Amino acid sequence: MYAYIRGIVDEVAVDRAVVEAGGVGYELFCSSMTLKMLHVGESAKVLTYLHLADGVQALYGFASAEEREMFRKLIGVTRIGPKLAVSVLSVMTPSDVRAAVVTDNPSAFDRVTGMGKKTAQRVILELAGSVRDEIGTHRASADAAPLEQDIRTEAVAALTSLGYDGHSASRAVAAVADASSVEDLITKALRSMAKG
Repeated sequence: MYAYIRGIVDEVAVDRAVVEAGGVGYELFCSSMTLKMLHVGESAKVLTYLHLADGVQALYGFASAEEREMFRKLIGVTRIGPKLAVSVLSVMTPSDVRAAVVTDNPSAFDRVTGMGKKTAQRVILELAGSVRDEIGTHRASADAAPLEQDIRTEAVAALTSLGYDGHSASRAVAAVADASSVEDLITKALRSMAKG
């Protein structure tokens, strides 16, 4: 119904912002990442998603199309509502979510308030197909070999057993373009974490 709202930011709160456009103040529920980009008194264009459930309407705002698309994917997961989806996007970028799904790493969601291990596993299970399809459209080799997937999963498990948090481990492993073995992948991921 609403694709975006362009107007003056009137208010920024902990979980929402008000953007005035055409004399109307639109209350938008946003991730903390989107809220960081909004400043009171400045003009902004915020992409939107109108959520209707049980007679309640809520408008959600996003700084990028990528964030809005990931929000849509997350609310499509069984028992993930818009509030939990916003919580995910408040601590993880869409790339982080994709990395967690691709590397089969539920512990990457540990920092998300209100999300337990089972819910994180459900997100990974239900998003696996769409995320792999999305990655396939961005990469020349659309289908990652099952062996490569096993290596990536094993590398994330090894890094988390070394004491790295699941979020950082997923991100580092997903950033490695190619590796000849699990050991090689772990070494390259450790190097990238040392640089960052």
